[in-house]
Amino acid sequence: MASDILKWTWAAFALTAFTGMLMFTTNARVYYHNFFFRTKMLLLLLAGINILVFELTAGRTIHRWDKAPSAPPAGKAVAALSLAIWISIICMGRLIGFTTSRAAVVAPPAGINFDDFLQGTPGNDGGTATTPPANSR
Repeated sequence: MASDILKWTWAAFALTAFTGMLMFTTNARVYYHNFFFRTKMLLLLLAGINILVFELTAGRTIHRWDKAPSAPPAGKAVAALSLAIWISIICMGRLIGFTTSRAAVVAPPAGINFDDFLQGTPGNDGGTATTPPANSR
């Protein structure tokens, strides 16, 4: 049963990695410079290393776990580390959404002062953008 679940796990990971790459390509310049995105990629790498370490150590004795009263300490440590890494990956993914924007920062055109929009034009009868001009009657 464990080998069947592992196949589904790898398939789900491949699908998630593929869709993640598609999302990355939509705004790569912004994501690449985002601290939380880079941290998430590092955590994904650590998750992969964690799986590899598990398979090379505690995973080789998994057939004996059915008869043991509990999992071996190495298995528990890898499981706890895996949970911590994946929860951190989820948090970093959420923070990416709160710290990126598709809007490009564009400097205002030269010669335009945005404060002028809040005041009236020079030489008019005292009206501003927020108050109507005085009647001349």
